[in-house]
Amino acid sequence: MIYPANFEQKVGFDRLREQVASLCTIRGGEERLSAEKFSCDRREIERRLSLADEMRRLLLLERDFPNDDFVDTDSILAKLRIEGSFLEVEEVVRLRQALAAAGGIATFIAGRGEELYPELRRRSAGVEAFPEIIRAIDGIVDQYGKVRDNASAELQQIRRSIREREGQAAKRLQQVLTNAKSAGIVDADAVLSIRDGRAVIPVAAANKRKLQGFIHDESATGKTFYIEPVEVVEINNELKELEYAERREIVRILQAFTDGIRPEAERIAEVGDYLADLDMIRAKARWAIANGAGKPVVSTDDRLVLRNARHPLLEQTLRVQGKAIVPLEMQLDKNSRILVISGPNAGGKSVCLKTTGIVQYMFQCGFLVTASEVSELSIFRNVMIDIGDEQSIDDDLSTYSSHLVNMKNMLGGASGQTLILIDEFGSGTEPVLGGAIAEAILDRLREKGCYGVITTHYANIKYYASNTEGVANGAMMFDVQNIRPLFKLEMGRPGSSFAIEIARKIGLPEEIIRDASEKAGSDHINIEKQLREIARDKHYWAQKRDRIRIADRKVEELEQNYTEQLSRIREERSAILKRAKEEAQQLIADANRQIENTIRTIREAQAEKELTRLARKEFDGFRDQVERADAVDTSHDERVVREMEKLERRRQRREERRQQAGESRPPEPAPQVKPREVEVGSKVRIAGQDIPGVVLSFKGKKAQVAFGQILTTVDRSVLVAISGAEYKQATQPVQPRISVSADVSARKLNFKDHIDVRGLRAAEALEIVRDFIDDAIMVGVGTVTILHGKGTGALKEEIRRYLRSVPEVQRAVDEHADRGGAGITVVTFKSE
Repeated sequence: MIYPANFEQKVGFDRLREQVASLCTIRGGEERLSAEKFSCDRREIERRLSLADEMRRLLLLERDFPNDDFVDTDSILAKLRIEGSFLEVEEVVRLRQALAAAGGIATFIAGRGEELYPELRRRSAGVEAFPEIIRAIDGIVDQYGKVRDNASAELQQIRRSIREREGQAAKRLQQVLTNAKSAGIVDADAVLSIRDGRAVIPVAAANKRKLQGFIHDESATGKTFYIEPVEVVEINNELKELEYAERREIVRILQAFTDGIRPEAERIAEVGDYLADLDMIRAKARWAIANGAGKPVVSTDDRLVLRNARHPLLEQTLRVQGKAIVPLEMQLDKNSRILVISGPNAGGKSVCLKTTGIVQYMFQCGFLVTASEVSELSIFRNVMIDIGDEQSIDDDLSTYSSHLVNMKNMLGGASGQTLILIDEFGSGTEPVLGGAIAEAILDRLREKGCYGVITTHYANIKYYASNTEGVANGAMMFDVQNIRPLFKLEMGRPGSSFAIEIARKIGLPEEIIRDASEKAGSDHINIEKQLREIARDKHYWAQKRDRIRIADRKVEELEQNYTEQLSRIREERSAILKRAKEEAQQLIADANRQIENTIRTIREAQAEKELTRLARKEFDGFRDQVERADAVDTSHDERVVREMEKLERRRQRREERRQQAGESRPPEPAPQVKPREVEVGSKVRIAGQDIPGVVLSFKGKKAQVAFGQILTTVDRSVLVAISGAEYKQATQPVQPRISVSADVSARKLNFKDHIDVRGLRAAEALEIVRDFIDDAIMVGVGTVTILHGKGTGALKEEIRRYLRSVPEVQRAVDEHADRGGAGITVVTFKSE
């Protein structure tokens, strides 16, 4: 389902389709294009995309592709289906063009290999060229589109007679004209003219009676008459009769030809369909080439990943103005299905929303998309958008009422296969209530598993996205120093409206800014800063977890590799030892036989017994040496086995620790007194969290709670009542210092106590300084330096303002004049 009915107008797809339609050359192609509707069929979407992409590559790479304008065959086929009708000469010529074009294209694609253009090859399979019809047409019509003289013997004879009569008439007329000039009836410079298909002589009005013949016309002034002499009237009459005979013969030829091909009408209609399809596909490809569009990846794991995505209409407008568009980089997946985009006005939030909508819609309509080909797009059954002012006097709808109607319809059709696009979520009414309603609607959409892109200014929506699984924040970047939007989306952190900064930069009186800050309250002013810090910490620990997972996986891989190597070494060593033992045993057997032979020889020679005893002793020593070597090899083998067992035990202990960590549960709480009842006005906190709030009202099982300036709705069952003292202590402005013990040694080794942020924008420099100060606090250094340069002093002031807000910073002062002075800030941290 596409909602609302004017979805295409809202995202600009109607204008895009008109641009593509203007590139079609035949009406059939335009009709095919208008029929390319939104599809949820994966196979059909992939087929359309492949056809357009293959045609795009074909137009770019194949210089000899038969790319002539195609021909509409609808009127030709309409005549063929009517018995007794016949094709005119012009229609026969167009039919030949159509058949030749279809046959040439199908033959060209078929000759380019099976893997190069597979979808175009499948669409071209079975397309007939009708060579016999083409030959028949060539026998009737020449290359100039005229019926040949030899199309029939009768036609050839008629045209020969016509030429003879024309020669006679011309000769006779020339004689009459010459005589008339001699007689002074016509001017000396008069020439023959043609009136109503007849050759005539121009005669002055005073002499019109002097030349016998028929008057066919007169000049506008009435001074000249055009007369057909009586001498050529008969010849001209014969010519007229011959022309009628020629026309009758041509009609007979065309009638015979039409009757001959009428049985092939349906097969010829398939050629027309093929040309219409190719014309539409070619128009898509031409538009894609002109606008840098390509074929995205069809996602298999419910991901929507946009890389270098552009809104085509906006890009065309900027190109005319000589400007470059800032592409969109965005990702939605199962873990972050809904993206909440915030940031300053005119910062590009709505452009991101429309870009997502038009790219997804183009994709499911089978158009190549204006995004990188590594982009991944999922297939949704429903795409819904709420953007712009839909107020209606006729329907008695205000702007906010129309938004609520859209929200109701979206909730009714929402599912896990729905993409929702909502601009200025919750706006149009009182901020606190509008924000609360928007948060409740967003929570229901999240429960239904929707994917979506939402833009908002409301802090409670940004806070909800920061603390809710499945919802992510995104910020439109802003150059605070130059007060201009960067039109670039940054995933993972909420954006700021920069209202105070913009007001201060444009010169609004400071007392007004101060009064506004006091009226809004410090909690409201700091909420965006807190959200940014939450997002930064969340991003840091997510990266940390990823690094730990990668390191753990590498350790496991190394452990597995070592185990496999030890096992292989053990097998090889066993084989070597086995061969060595066999060889040693064979050697001993050979030596034993040799010694026995020697002893027998000595005995036979009656040698002394002492020599025999010595020979046996030498042999026994040799045998003992072999056995000891065997024992040493056996002990080494056993050592290898023990090492492998040690690795296996280590692996088992790691697995046990992992399971224990996964199955660990917090200890049972000690018996407590009966908790206080939660009522309207109670001081409460959410179970498992430390942020205190005040209960404003109840509605069923839901409670409306104010956490500072943030109004939200939670289940009554998760609220825990706290005392007034606990509430007062928790709401005191305390910024605890976070200490991390993991990997501190490594950080100390790699940490540098100085950074250089010269030449950077204020926003970029502040991000780097924040990370640098966090690392310095974590590793526990006493002093660091920040090189920012002197310049106008604006960058230094921004950095100093931030440093004053960090509790761990004791002071931030200029470096000594000999070592850089005001261009360097020396930061000293408080000792523990």
